Amino acid sequence: MPEMLEIEEYRLAADPVIGRTVAAVHAPDEWYAKGATTTDALRAELPGLRITGTRRIGKLMLVDTDGPVLGLRYGMTGRILVDDTAPIAALEYSSDRNDPAWDRFGLDFAEGGSLVIRDPRRLGGVELDPDESKLGPDAAAITLKPFRAILTASSAPLKARLMDQAKLAGICNLLADDMLYRSGLAPNRPANSLSDHEQAKLHRSMRRTIEVLGAREAATPAISRSNASAAGCAHDARRSSCVATMWGVAPPTGAPTVRTEPGSTCGGDDGSGRRFRHGRFSTDTPIGAAVH
Repeated sequence: MPEMLEIEEYRLAADPVIGRTVAAVHAPDEWYAKGATTTDALRAELPGLRITGTRRIGKLMLVDTDGPVLGLRYGMTGRILVDDTAPIAALEYSSDRNDPAWDRFGLDFAEGGSLVIRDPRRLGGVELDPDESKLGPDAAAITLKPFRAILTASSAPLKARLMDQAKLAGICNLLADDMLYRSGLAPNRPANSLSDHEQAKLHRSMRRTIEVLGAREAATPAISRSNASAAGCAHDARRSSCVATMWGVAPPTGAPTVRTEPGSTCGGDDGSGRRFRHGRFSTDTPIGAAVH
């Protein structure tokens, strides 16, 4: 599934359409209209509206207009193209063909240009006025106090709690794996078993992971990448370190990364002396002074 960092990149790519007026709507696929929205409603309500802004809550991209809010979800294989340019050229778990037949939704603007969602597997969707209250606070913005409350209120496994979009919006597998490793916390621990110190450490790790990987995404040109964020686990150099090289990002030191076979895992300690493992790809190349 996409991570919030990809959706933020899509949102930033859409900013140039702010101020433009919708002239026409391309909505050929009824399956892609979600909730109570229909393709007829999209074609009837959006033309003539002015785009006033873009927002994101977790993995939901929101396009504000002077009428209804347009909600865009990308699923595993959806990409945005703005004025025929894609910020992410291809996704690892999608076809590398760039076929307009996969355009599930699009806007043409009176001033020129377009916004298109290209999605081979039709896993995303478009909705008018999506219910934003169904999502928890965005992981990039949540402060420590409400983050503590989310953890304390549930005995679910820690990783599952972090990935519950109704409680905390935006965290998926790779971000969860990275922040848990940075914190030295087992993913299967009950969420409400963390001490105050562990909760604070996990919150810091989450913010730092989003900051570091977001900066790597912003510094990377539009290339083929996986649906994972820029890199997964950045570990302490005192251990056999790993960087999840889902799309070939080198460690901060510039040392080469080596992808191992699927199923390789990153290790850590749950505080009881037992080892835990999470993640899917690793390297046996130490990365020197890893970012924490």
